Formats: sequence, structure tokens, C-alpha cells
Amino acid sequence: MLLFAAFLLVPLIEIALFIQVGGLIGLWPTLGIVVLTAVLGTWLVRSQGRMAMGRLRSSFSELNDPTEPLAHGAMILIAGALLLTPGFFTDAVGFALLMPPVREAVFRYIARRVVVHEFQMGPDPRRPPHHRPARDDIIDGDYEEVRPRDPNAPPSGWVEGPDRH
Repeated sequence: MLLFAAFLLVPLIEIALFIQVGGLIGLWPTLGIVVLTAVLGTWLVRSQGRMAMGRLRSSFSELNDPTEPLAHGAMILIAGALLLTPGFFTDAVGFALLMPPVREAVFRYIARRVVVHEFQMGPDPRRPPHHRPARDDIIDGDYEEVRPRDPNAPPSGWVEGPDRH
């Protein structure tokens, strides 16, 4: 129901804002603002996205919890989609999500409502040791045992027989 309300209300809000702003400043300045916010938003999303990817890489390399950098990256992605959508309301929400303090507040709000039962990085310490390779040159694989072929049987036709060299 909430999603239906959002799909209904957001376009209505955008249309009302377009009418109000267009009535105040005119058609071309309104369209110019929409294009300018899309271009500026794209540039900001790229720069914020690079920083978020750097934080995510460092959290992986330092074996830290990647939850927060992933959440920030997701919010930056949503902000980019909102900024590319024409409209003043979506632009305002998109620009808000590009501000780190707003993302921190949204992350804290969501984190209070999410319960993590288990988090693990690396191999599972509960697995038996024979499942973990001791060396890097071991390749895990499956095999199927094949019965030897009867030497008196005729060739299968897939390969040449021993007498056809």
C-alpha cells in the first residue's frame, strides 16, 4: 500500500511543483533548472560513488564490516536515479541523499530496525578442517568412476580402435 501511495503521490507532487515554479519563473528557466540539476546531480553521484567505492574496498581489505559502505553506496545509487528523474521533489530527495549527514541519519534509522543474526568473513571456523585446503595449489573437483572397457568389445565409433594406427 505504501508503494502504491508513493507511485501515486510523487507524480502529483512533481506536476504541482512544475506548475507552481513554471508559473513563477516561466517555461524555459524551469526546464533549464531541471537539466542543470540532472547534470550537477550526475557529477555529484560520480564523485560520491567513487568515495563510497574506496571506503568499501578498504573495509574489505581491512576485513571490517562492509555494511555501512554498502548502505551508503546503495543510497548514492538511489540518489542518482532520483536526480535523473525530472522533477523538483525527486531532485530535492536525491540531493539530500548525497549529503553524508543525511545518509548517516538514514543508515542509523534503518540499522535500528534491522537485526543481524550472524556475520562472518572468511572461511567458516565450524567446518571440519578437511574441507579447507591446506595449500593454494589444491583444486577441488568432483569425479565419477568409470569401469574399464572390455578389451574384446568392438570399437565404440567415437575413437579409433588400437589396431587402426
